[in-house]
Amino acid sequence: MLGERFFDLDPRLQQYFGPLPVGMVGRGHGVYEIAGSRRRMLRPLLAWMAWRRILFPEFGRDVPFTVVNTLGASGGLSAVRTFSFPRRERFMEDTMTVAHGHLIDRLGRRRGLEVALAVSVHEGGLRMRSGSFWLHVGPVRVPLPRVATLVLDERTDPADPGRQRVDVRIMAPLLGEVFRYAGAFTYEVVPG
Repeated sequence: MLGERFFDLDPRLQQYFGPLPVGMVGRGHGVYEIAGSRRRMLRPLLAWMAWRRILFPEFGRDVPFTVVNTLGASGGLSAVRTFSFPRRERFMEDTMTVAHGHLIDRLGRRRGLEVALAVSVHEGGLRMRSGSFWLHVGPVRVPLPRVATLVLDERTDPADPGRQRVDVRIMAPLLGEVFRYAGAFTYEVVPG
């Protein structure tokens, strides 16, 4: 996807975003300083999205977090993120693939929400920014209006080169930031 720019990424990010060897999984553990949405009016929608394993209605600070990356059935990189809130665990699932020169992220337990992502490298870190959205209803792919923008910034933690920092923000016109998670974690590739 990035071509030669992939090698401009910090080596920790190359390991995280690069292909997994057969029989291996990636495991990350850390704490998010902030996770979720402060927008109470969005809770019904976010509760439905939590059932689909896309987003969630909780909001918290210092939330323990794990990620498990595996090689997806389609050859893409599949991830399950677990957020351990005091009263319950929440999950986010997705699979990233490259199609027609674009990074495509399929989100949710059935991968029913599709997002096209623009990817760039800056000072060893990675930025992803959402473009078009589609909803998959059975075999039908329905384009969605652009009601939100997702921006992900990931880099090696300057305070601890053994960790990486991620900051994901979802913004909506008129509402501003509607969802965010940000924090640091360690990551390693281990036998699966």
